[in-house]
This record gives sequence, structure tokens and C-alpha cells, in this order.
Amino acid sequence: MADSTPAFRALAVFCGSRAGHRPEYAAAARALGTLLAARGIELVYGGGSVGMMGILARATLEAGGAVTGVIPDSLIQREVGQGGLTRLHVVDSMHERKAMMAELSDGFVALPGGYGTLEEYFEVLTWAQLRFHAKPVGLLDVAGFFQPMVALFDHMVTEGFVSDPHRALALADADPVALLHKMAQYRTQTAGESAPLSAGLRDKT
Repeated sequence: MADSTPAFRALAVFCGSRAGHRPEYAAAARALGTLLAARGIELVYGGGSVGMMGILARATLEAGGAVTGVIPDSLIQREVGQGGLTRLHVVDSMHERKAMMAELSDGFVALPGGYGTLEEYFEVLTWAQLRFHAKPVGLLDVAGFFQPMVALFDHMVTEGFVSDPHRALALADADPVALLHKMAQYRTQTAGESAPLSAGLRDKT
């Protein structure tokens, strides 16, 4: 794909504190970090050094990119905070972490991960549905990891719980370049539509 994608200033990436069993997951984290650095897009992530989080952050830094970590004080020891970041914000709670990551970012990407990754992804997706923000929300569908969830989204539409326009909020692609292109198109189409994040998100923390 020709690269005509306008640059984002910063993207929040949600991903696992484990690396998973398949080598494709770690490879995708490294590829995304390298791509963000090459595009001059700052990575905003959860601040950890382990699992997919650490792989992603180190790849971005090694490629010359900027990385901002946001981590609750209680998780610094448990997640082993990544050293050498461009910026590290230590906050008091998970709610404050998520709100700050949202404020600092122009969009959101989820890589494979566990419960926490999905919780973060679904929260920002719900905020988009409620028009608390108009930032793009993407899934990097590594090795078909998210296919069962994408199928569930379609099932929700079929069963009448999600509308077609809201289904369209859940952007997904297996290729990081193509995903960023979709997200940039979404951002252009929805420019100026969102209320300030503080109007909706801070009230929920």
C-alpha cells in the first residue's frame, strides 16, 4: 500500500503483559513499534517492561521513537516498569492511567493480550460509541487472534444489540500499515466531532 497516511502525533497501544505462545505476537509488537518510530508517532502505553508491552516499547525506542509510559504506582513492581522511556507518568489508579493515556493519544490500537487488554480496548470503543471522543480505535489482528471477537461483533449486529454505524467503529486489519491507514481515514472523517475527553472520561474515573 502506498503510504499517504497523515501522521498521528501519538497513539495509545494496549497489549499483554505476557508474550503469548506464538512468535507472531512478539514479531507484530516489534513491527508496530518500528513503524510508529519511522512515522514519528509517539507510543503511549502502560509503562511495563514485560510481555508484549516491553517488546513494543523497546522496539520503538531502538528505532529512535518516543515512548510515554503511564503506570499506577501499585503496578511498578508487579509489571516491572520499563527503564529508558522518553517519559514515565506514575499515577495513583488504573482509572487515572486509562484517562491519561486517552488524553495523551490521537487514537488507540489493541494488540493481542488478556483480560486487561480487552478491558482497555472495550472502554475506549464504548467511549467512541457514546461520542465522548472521535478518535479511531483499531485491532491489529495478528495471526487471526481477534477473529472470534470480530465474529462476535457481527453476531451482535445480527441479534440487534449493535447498530451498523457502531459496528464500523471497530476497525481491524492484520497489517499495521493498512490499520493505520484505516485509522487515519476515520480520523479525517470525524474531525471536530468529539466532545472534550474531560467532559466524559474524567467523570468515570
